[in-house]
Amino acid sequence: MTAPIRIAVAGALGRMGRAVAAAVDLRDDCEVFARFDRPGAEGEGVVERDQALAAAQAVIDFSTPAASADLARACAARGEVALVIGSTGFDEDQIAAIDAAAKTIPIVRAGNFSLGVNMLLGLVEQAARALPAADYDFEVVEAHHRRKVDAPSGTALMLGEAAARGRGVALAEVARRVRDGITGERPAGEIGFSVQRGGGIIGEHSVLFAAQDEILTLSHSARDRGLFARGAVEAALWAVRQPPGAYDMVDVLGLRSRR
Repeated sequence: MTAPIRIAVAGALGRMGRAVAAAVDLRDDCEVFARFDRPGAEGEGVVERDQALAAAQAVIDFSTPAASADLARACAARGEVALVIGSTGFDEDQIAAIDAAAKTIPIVRAGNFSLGVNMLLGLVEQAARALPAADYDFEVVEAHHRRKVDAPSGTALMLGEAAARGRGVALAEVARRVRDGITGERPAGEIGFSVQRGGGIIGEHSVLFAAQDEILTLSHSARDRGLFARGAVEAALWAVRQPPGAYDMVDVLGLRSRR
């Protein structure tokens, strides 16, 4: 019988850290080898990061952009460990640090680990390719709990990127993240984002293709935070078998276009 994959859980004291540990505990092919959080954090079974990384085969991290970027550097320095990152809200320097680390170790970074969301991404790209931008306005609507600190969500940005790919444009050139005051008419081809924050909403995402005479809506609702934890565990088990590189959930699910 093959020994279970040793997984270290970063941000172990947070909601997602606890969900990841619970998801691992339900499986026979992996085990929670170590749990760690920010330096000096105390909790049952929590150890320092260096101790956790010493013999782990994979690390799953849902912490903060800064902590994730620093963790990527530490994992790359150690080598022989796969890293799964579910944090969102990175700046360019943090993404560059993660990409640099991915030259040494396999890193799966995704804004969402849900199978349904990743299927939605493919549908959005196809629809955006088929429906003329001049006739169909595209809007991403997302809602999350009051504690979420970044906006739009990582998943919302992924959906915007999918639409931009379908239309053959760069998202940065057509995105409208905020509307306030007298904004004027909506320009053709704009990709808009609408954000809601409140209560304990786990994650709601809808995309609208709005024409003069019809509206096409595609949506996804998360009902249990464990959904993302289970996807992250699958990503970790996949990543330990991969060469160094930067991957996402589309790679894990085998949905990457081979065109």
